[in-house]
Amino acid sequence: MSERFDLIVLGAGSGGLSVAQHAARLGASVALFDPDALGGTCVNRGCVPKKAMWYAAQIADMHRLGAEIGFSATPMQLDWARFRALRDRYIAGIRSRYATRLDTAGIHVVTEAARLTSNDSVVTANGFQASAAHMVIATGSRPRRLAIPGVELGIVSDDIFALDAPPRRVAVVGGGYVAVEFAGVLNGLGCEVDLLVRGNLLADFDRELVEALATHMHAHGIRIVRDIHIRAAHGEPGQITLETTDGAQHGLYDTVLWAVGRAPNSEGFGLEVLGVERDEQGHVRVDAFQNTNVPGLYAVGDVTDRRALTPVAVAAGRALVDRLIGGHADARFDDSAIPSVVFSEPPLGTVGLTEQQARARYGSAVSVHSGRYTPLLWMVAGRSEQSVVKLVCVGDDRRVVGIHVLGPGSDELLQGFAVALQKGLYWRDLKAAIAIHPTAAEELLLLH
Repeated sequence: MSERFDLIVLGAGSGGLSVAQHAARLGASVALFDPDALGGTCVNRGCVPKKAMWYAAQIADMHRLGAEIGFSATPMQLDWARFRALRDRYIAGIRSRYATRLDTAGIHVVTEAARLTSNDSVVTANGFQASAAHMVIATGSRPRRLAIPGVELGIVSDDIFALDAPPRRVAVVGGGYVAVEFAGVLNGLGCEVDLLVRGNLLADFDRELVEALATHMHAHGIRIVRDIHIRAAHGEPGQITLETTDGAQHGLYDTVLWAVGRAPNSEGFGLEVLGVERDEQGHVRVDAFQNTNVPGLYAVGDVTDRRALTPVAVAAGRALVDRLIGGHADARFDDSAIPSVVFSEPPLGTVGLTEQQARARYGSAVSVHSGRYTPLLWMVAGRSEQSVVKLVCVGDDRRVVGIHVLGPGSDELLQGFAVALQKGLYWRDLKAAIAIHPTAAEELLLLH
């Protein structure tokens, strides 16, 4: 016997939950398969617990800043076990609320992995069979691991949240979001951090702001080593050295965090048998409407070759359901202006094109307006570190195609500017706007 649904979703992370819940709201019968905890990587091993740790690091830095501006202060020591318990309780609450909403919506949740048997059918290891006219792959991704001797001595981002105590000295290997964010968080919580980068630091972000961030990280005590190729890890947990291809040794480290990218969860459940196209890294190829090359089979989120960001997965999932269930034949996710923030110290935000991307696309039609300033509180404390704001414009009318910000508050101020850019923002609009003073956001209105 095979139970029939309107829609089947594989994966209960951000993308899968978005698809399932939106489809149910539109009246579809939905089955959702996932052996893992509701919420996927973002809720359980990613954005949410990471942001909690980032807040803890921010509090530690504000305490140090408080002492600099005159507050009497004794050294702060984070009760790591208490903080971890509070963080985990919060995440458990999110999972509980998800479960309640899914139940209320009448979504059939199966806490097992499902294997595709055709383009409209799945089966679990326990023999439960289901079919639907539409099936959505939203199985997410996992931390990538280097194929080198001794890799098992280190940990990946999933493991950070299980640490019983902060490591005294840690090597973070990588140069992307995960590497930079955890380097800053661990440093803020009192760890000695080496950031070992093989290629470009934050390759997808504007070079000027990335280098300014690197200066901040160095000032905070993070040692950044570039153009480094790790060949092996030696020792034992708590006493690890890293060997590079040129024979150099780095360490000793209590912990090594491998932050060398993520791999899509696209193997072992039937995509190969159905002939679903994937790229060289294993990402499921989709078109602008989230279609795979197999009729009736769609994909959203980190398992695809699109931007690996939670809001992207959610928006793509909603648009897909609007098309499949809601009757909006042209519904699709607009990926032309995706804002994103690296929760570094200070945070780095971006939306639209970098200067490098704009010049490659528009050549001499590009104009750039950038400025540096020291935030008021830092100035009061006597700090000389600077924030950076940057606008990338195109044409004689100076249409804004990129906005980049580095500094305290960047994570919050960027959202409104991102909406304006998506709707069509020009230099003249910013110059005509009234600034809120004194704020970090006004710096974007004061550029020349």
